[in-house]
Amino acid sequence: MTDEARGEVEIRRFAPADEEGVIDVILPIQRDEFGIAITVGDQPDLRSIADFYQSGTGDFWVATVGDRVVGTLGLKDIGGSQAAIRKMFVASDFRGHSHGVAARLLESLLAHAEHRKIAALFLGTTNKFLAAHRFYEKNGFAEIGKDDLPAGFPVMSVDTKFYVRRLAPAA
Repeated sequence: MTDEARGEVEIRRFAPADEEGVIDVILPIQRDEFGIAITVGDQPDLRSIADFYQSGTGDFWVATVGDRVVGTLGLKDIGGSQAAIRKMFVASDFRGHSHGVAARLLESLLAHAEHRKIAALFLGTTNKFLAAHRFYEKNGFAEIGKDDLPAGFPVMSVDTKFYVRRLAPAA
């Protein structure tokens, strides 16, 4: 095991200095692991994370080990106390229960959503991300049809499967 793999995983808000690290996690997973022909140019949000995600009730988190970004998760405010989960990616060598990166990223997002009184979280994914489907379902997300998405939901061209998680209203 490398020193980096033994390092402590930290979950924190995205900072502008994380931009290249975020891209270095996301693009190889999209292109190499899943064969999706997509570029940074096809995803303008990757070059404007603070403006795109960190506004309204949205935010963006990174999982880091030392200086390396090993996971990402974005939350886009889509209005009406609703938000869209985007860009949930974990580097292959930090996946799985033993690392807990995806679970910890989602935990941060859910705490934020509760604090910001978000009523529903929506997400879109591709049929190819089978492990992601299991993860979302295990974490309380229910599959819905594309027609059940709110009008403000930003559908990506690769999205073919959609989920919602309704959150308990704040007391």
